Amino acid sequence: MLNRMSMVRKEREVMTKQATDQLKLARTQGFHLEALRKFTLSDDQMRYTSLPMPAFETCMKDPERHPVVILSGERVVGFFVLHSGEGAKEYTSNKNAMLLRALSIDQKEQGKGYGKHAMFLVKDYVKSNFPEIDEVVLAVNVKNGVARSIYLEQGYVDLGKKKEGRSGPMSILHLFL
Repeated sequence: MLNRMSMVRKEREVMTKQATDQLKLARTQGFHLEALRKFTLSDDQMRYTSLPMPAFETCMKDPERHPVVILSGERVVGFFVLHSGEGAKEYTSNKNAMLLRALSIDQKEQGKGYGKHAMFLVKDYVKSNFPEIDEVVLAVNVKNGVARSIYLEQGYVDLGKKKEGRSGPMSILHLFL
């Protein structure tokens, strides 16, 4: 039985690696919207983030917000917003910082390592698309331990700053580029 469980775990690791090897970040385009409209999140996740479409619609009204899709091959599996200018001001004094907000992975795509790998890709994506930016900040609810550990694993640092959010206190994390 233990051997069978070990084999299943190994197969899952190989499938996850193959899926994340195909992962890329891209600016959200019109042809991504259908997939974003179909996104679902659990009630628990909705306490910490939002569905992509409301965040995307806000981006269309604010030129400092940049919508990003997380793609596995050509399939949309996740979404987030990079918010420059005023967006990062309440989180850092660095004028060359961006705020990462509204991160979500479609519920049916969760557990495959997409969020973790996407956070690994953020650094290069920002350097390539926003060369003047030297810091990415984000706020994570202190009760959202899974997300917090993923960010820290990918190089974000907690300098001890907190902020009150809609679902309670949040830690402000920094990724220095």
